[in-house]
Amino acid sequence: MKQNITLSLEKEIIKKGKVIAAQKETSVSKMLGDLLGQLVEKEDQYEAAKRSALQSLKKGFHLGCHINWKREDLYER
Repeated sequence: MKQNITLSLEKEIIKKGKVIAAQKETSVSKMLGDLLGQLVEKEDQYEAAKRSALQSLKKGFHLGCHINWKREDLYER
C-alpha cells in the first residue's frame, strides 16, 4: 500500500532533481521512492549480516589445533 509523504527541500535541489528525473524518463517521486527503497534494503541486509556475524562469534571458531597444555606450564612464576 502506498502512502504520500511531504518533503521540504532546497529549491535548487528540486530543480536539479526534476532535470535528472526528466533525463531518466521518470518522476521525482518515483526516483526518490526507488532511492529510499534501496537504502532500506541495504540497511536490512546489513542488519541480517550483523546478526549472522554475531551468532558466529557466539558459536566460536575451531582453528584446527588441540590445546593440551595449561597456562601454568607456559609461564614460570
